[in-house]
Amino acid sequence: MKILVCITNVPDTTAKITFTDNDTKLNKNGVQYIIGPYDDYALARGVELKEQSGGTLTVLHVGEADADPQIRKALAIGADDAIRVNADPLDSYFVATQIAHIASQNNYDLILMGRESIDYNSGVVHGLVGEMLGIPSYSPVMKLDIDGGTATISREIDGGKEILKAPLPLVLGCQEPISEWKIPNMRGIMTARTKPLNVTEPVSVETMTVPEKYSLPAPKGACKMIPAGEAEMLIRLLQTEAKVL
Repeated sequence: MKILVCITNVPDTTAKITFTDNDTKLNKNGVQYIIGPYDDYALARGVELKEQSGGTLTVLHVGEADADPQIRKALAIGADDAIRVNADPLDSYFVATQIAHIASQNNYDLILMGRESIDYNSGVVHGLVGEMLGIPSYSPVMKLDIDGGTATISREIDGGKEILKAPLPLVLGCQEPISEWKIPNMRGIMTARTKPLNVTEPVSVETMTVPEKYSLPAPKGACKMIPAGEAEMLIRLLQTEAKVL
């Protein structure tokens, strides 16, 4: 089985975020980057499936050279080789087009990625890739098993969970608890240095969206403590200040 795992390179969740160029670009100075957490789940399950089936696992990232350390980490965790499309990931459509182009040339049986990135949180790339390739896509996938050419999938839906079977090939957006994050061991780190990381140029595609301006969320307000016996005061404040009643 040939598996493709697509990963993102995103700011650490503890990073302090600021913007430059009149709030139109992220200020990358001093920002620590990580593999997208949802992509980490996809990678972990991909490694497990590769070990079970004796197949191959390729990691794909659309981004610039500053993402190479995260790609090497994915190789250390268990990927066999990696591809980086050398381009700024401008928007979801652009990224999906690059993934679909690579996938169409290599006939992967299974394409895994996180259900969404944690920077833009669009959650649409897996669906776009599936449409471009003409194969089914499902998200968010919480459990995945492969038997021969059939996948058994458990995913969240409104009001509950859905278990379904689907033939390969598939595109899946993953989330916990599909697997547990894997930490590379020393042997993996050493072997990752010699595994192939192929850099390719992007295919031409029209950019569908352009950010006009970024802004930070409003700071949290002060917390008011209300005495336990002052229910009327609490209701009044919820009506007049919080405006939730």
